[in-house]
Amino acid sequence: MSDEPQPQQPKPGRAPREPQADGDPATPPAKASDAPGTPPDRGDQADTDPGTVQMRAVSEPGKARKPAAEGSDKAPAKAQSESQTQTQTQSNTDPGTVQMRAVKGTAGTQGAGTPDREQARTQPDSDPGTVQMRAIKGTARTPGAGSPGTAPAAASAPATAAAPATAAASADSDPGTAQLPTVSDQGGAPAAPAGKRKRTGWRRVIPTWRMTLGAAIVVVLLLAGGFFLGYSLVQIPPANALATKQANVYMYADGSVIARDGEVNRENVTLAQISKGAQHAILAAEDRDFYTESAVDPKAMLRAAWNTALGKGKQSGSTITQQYVKNYYLRQEQTVTRKAKEFFIAIKLDREVSKDHILEGYLNTSYFGRNAYGIQAAAQAYYGMDAKDLDPARAAYLSALVNAPSQYDVVAHPENRRAAESRWNYVLDGMVKKGWLSASERAGMKFPVPKESTLSTGMSGQRGYIVRTVKDYLTQNKIIDENKLDAGGYRITTTLQKPRQDAFVKAVDDKLMSKLDKKNNKVDNYVRAGGASVDPKTGKVVAMYNGVDYVKQYTPNATRRDFQVGSTFKPFVFTSAVENGSQTQDGRVITPNTIYDGTNKRPVQGWDGDPYAPENEDQHSYGDITVTEATDSSVNSVYAQMAADVGPQKVKQTAIGLGIPEATPDLADGPAIALGTATASVLDMAQAYATLANHGRHGTYTMVEKVTKAGTPIELPERRTRQAVSREAADTTTSMLQSVVQNGTASAAQVTGRPVAGKTGTAEEDTAAWFAGYTPELATVVSVMGQDPVTAAHKSLYGAMGLERINGGGAPTEIWTQFTQDALEGKPVTDFDLELQPGSDISEAPADPTTADPTAGDTPDESGTPTGEETGTETPGQTPSTPAGQTQGQTDGGTTDGSTGGESPTGGGTADGGTTDGGTTTEGGTADGGTTEGGDASDGGATGGPTGPGWGFAPQGARRE
Repeated sequence: MSDEPQPQQPKPGRAPREPQADGDPATPPAKASDAPGTPPDRGDQADTDPGTVQMRAVSEPGKARKPAAEGSDKAPAKAQSESQTQTQTQSNTDPGTVQMRAVKGTAGTQGAGTPDREQARTQPDSDPGTVQMRAIKGTARTPGAGSPGTAPAAASAPATAAAPATAAASADSDPGTAQLPTVSDQGGAPAAPAGKRKRTGWRRVIPTWRMTLGAAIVVVLLLAGGFFLGYSLVQIPPANALATKQANVYMYADGSVIARDGEVNRENVTLAQISKGAQHAILAAEDRDFYTESAVDPKAMLRAAWNTALGKGKQSGSTITQQYVKNYYLRQEQTVTRKAKEFFIAIKLDREVSKDHILEGYLNTSYFGRNAYGIQAAAQAYYGMDAKDLDPARAAYLSALVNAPSQYDVVAHPENRRAAESRWNYVLDGMVKKGWLSASERAGMKFPVPKESTLSTGMSGQRGYIVRTVKDYLTQNKIIDENKLDAGGYRITTTLQKPRQDAFVKAVDDKLMSKLDKKNNKVDNYVRAGGASVDPKTGKVVAMYNGVDYVKQYTPNATRRDFQVGSTFKPFVFTSAVENGSQTQDGRVITPNTIYDGTNKRPVQGWDGDPYAPENEDQHSYGDITVTEATDSSVNSVYAQMAADVGPQKVKQTAIGLGIPEATPDLADGPAIALGTATASVLDMAQAYATLANHGRHGTYTMVEKVTKAGTPIELPERRTRQAVSREAADTTTSMLQSVVQNGTASAAQVTGRPVAGKTGTAEEDTAAWFAGYTPELATVVSVMGQDPVTAAHKSLYGAMGLERINGGGAPTEIWTQFTQDALEGKPVTDFDLELQPGSDISEAPADPTTADPTAGDTPDESGTPTGEETGTETPGQTPSTPAGQTQGQTDGGTTDGSTGGESPTGGGTADGGTTDGGTTTEGGTADGGTTEGGDASDGGATGGPTGPGWGFAPQGARRE
């Protein structure tokens, strides 16, 4: 670098000073004022006039003097003066003078190692009231090396090193002095006012760009932090109870729906069980980019919120994933918390499961109206079909329903059809746009109006009964646990056949219910009916009747076990006799032609227990009579003796083998078992008679054909059959029961025009009447029962339907006949293929006839017929005592079938209407332990029957067979 000093720039208005040669000791200062200790003469001298405000001098470029070069012989004071270009404002001693100090800007000099800091110091003002203002140091640019007028600073100068580097305001010793800063101008321009200019007016409320940017950054950071915090805290919860609750679907054997139970009408199906048309329709309606988009759509959410705020109606910006999360994991309330959870769960779920899984769940949880949750329930509710059978047109309508289920139901709201069709078209157009439906196919579609009347999911009518009995069957046979069944989701195909089920209901209505006058006849309010029909070869229950309406009468009459079966039990006694090769007391083999003494109240012989002498229907004595004739007329004295001949325990085991449950109440061990003291159900009896029809081969009845859950079959127990009794025993019984229809109390069954075998029966006090019969194809049992609808007490049926009494040959047989005709309509007529007991056609009289009961003698019975004259079978229709209005062919006033009491073991007169000849009412007395309760025995004496447990005796005086 050159040692020649650079010329300084002249100050405006002044002549430039001549540059001094650095290092020349002989060169004097340019002015006298430049001498050491004298302030530079710059025209900035202080004004000594009182009140004068003194302003700082602005140092101009080129005025800064550089310290002398090393080796200069000038005095140190001069070297300092040349290294510092300082303007000092003189003290103003006049009161009120404002003094301002000048702050020298940094003079940038070119050259390495040259200090360029200079200081301006304002002298202290000792005058009171002086205001001192400091000057803000500016930067004075010094031209670079070689520029004209620029004096290069020396590389080093001791004098310069000792100079102060900062500008400081001199202390003002005068109280009240204020110091104000002045800004040294760069390049000689006037100084700017000190500090920032304040914002005024409306500008104060508008944030600056710095504030806006800072706020945006804070918001972004908060959102990011909140997202990660929410994602980490919110976990996928278990499904809510409503989403998992399903209905169990009960169907007929042909697949048509009977009923759906449970609070929620839902049946979950797999995606494979939903037609492609239905899948594409729901996507077109709700989320067309479901398979390609993320789990959430923030833009759609904001758009929906904006449209809702503008009053365009509540709109949803949720994806299918979010809607599924809401349906399956959360609740439906509209809260910020729920929406936030939905957001995070949807994101997590989308990462953990497939899109197919989410779509399947969505289709099973969405609500379609008509109490239908899920696409399967909706397909049944609106079109009566399964989801797998939905075509694009129907699927598009169901998909439109999701948007507004009640509004778009054109059956319930025909006024909204235009809106529904618009939505339907929107769905179809979306399917075409996505390539899921061809334009030509779309053009030919017509709006598929749903069914006018859909299947009710209620439990009214027979539906509730069927659901209850099937559920009992599933749980009692340990096919499905009760708790799991209550949770729902099972698809249960029953063995019930809809045409036959409908036929059974119609038969009961035609032959019984339509003939009741509940308003004018009190007894008609007691009438109940139960029925069951079983296929003998398969054991399948094909039809049942349980009552008029499940919501009015809750107890299923086909499965209840509280009414005695009466004389319908007698065939089991004969079957056991043939099966065991039993003989009479005098050693004769028991066959249909074996002769017994049919005398009324004849004491049972060969019985080690208490004496037992049952009475016959209407106290009628028959004398010697064949087993077939005794069966036709339901003679109690004959069958009580036969039970003793066979052995009551053997009879019981035969009945159990045929299908009567071992735990059946009142299944007695004594001779009274023959009179039907057991309270088996209608379905139990149908199963036992089906075994007889199947040639003695028994298989437990079944009510369920198939059970599935979510498409997966539930294993059913294998149905095993066994030969309960020999074919000869069963077939011989069948042959004998055919005579009951042709010659006995069940002649009304001949109307079927088919071979029929059956037996009538009545319960004690006529509280129930039965008919159990079968053809080669069908075994059916019908019972008409009496029960108080308020107290549930068993009631006699005297006077029901305007008749003196109801017996087994009346309404029960008539119902059975109409049902069997309808159920077998179009089926070929077949005969029984029987293999009879050897010698069954041979009649053998007793070797030593027993003397008739002396009490019977010539004493006329209730009908006025001398009992001593009865020596043979009473032919149908010839009994004088038959009440008016009874069906022809009924003997001794007809027979009824019961379930509330055992056979009366003693004589003593008959009770008509429930009172004994002694006038004491026996109603209310039950047969327990063989004694009557609630009244005296007939004729004022004891019953005279056995008193041990298990006999199941009823009060004396009942009219029954």
